[in-house]
Amino acid sequence: MLSLPALCVGTLARRGILGTASMRAAHGHSGHVATQEDMSVPRYYDKRSFPLPDVPFHAQLGTEQKALKEKEKGSWKQLSNEEKVALYRLKFNQTFAEINRPSNEWKTVLGGIFIFFSFTGLIVWWQRVYVFPPKPRSLTDEWKAQQVKRMLDMRMNPIQGFSAKWDYDKNEWKK
Repeated sequence: MLSLPALCVGTLARRGILGTASMRAAHGHSGHVATQEDMSVPRYYDKRSFPLPDVPFHAQLGTEQKALKEKEKGSWKQLSNEEKVALYRLKFNQTFAEINRPSNEWKTVLGGIFIFFSFTGLIVWWQRVYVFPPKPRSLTDEWKAQQVKRMLDMRMNPIQGFSAKWDYDKNEWKK
């Protein structure tokens, strides 16, 4: 009789959640399953913080490249500049200057920001036209002028406030 943990592991393996690559292949999973060996193989990458990768850019060499590698073992004075560059490109994909070269990504970011702002502006405009109610009449210029006249007629804050800045004899603001 199977114990409960063995039963759970068997169920999980049948569902494809747990198990080996051969078990997954037996159950019809055709995708590549990353194994421990795949994870331990170093891969080539260009990185500014670590400019010397663990593996060369070209792992498999052609006949011309093998001949160039043999010529490399001799004197470097016999190599032309093109051959030196070709040897460098066997080991590295990009030079350090090419890795540090500025990109044009800022244009894409700035364009995305402008598109976002314009879309937001259209939404705000649409809301002001179709969603928000009309402005109250107390925000009109005539209403504000009547409010100022009423405050002056009532002589509000006559010492240091609003009415202190009005000349009642000339009916104009003090200069």
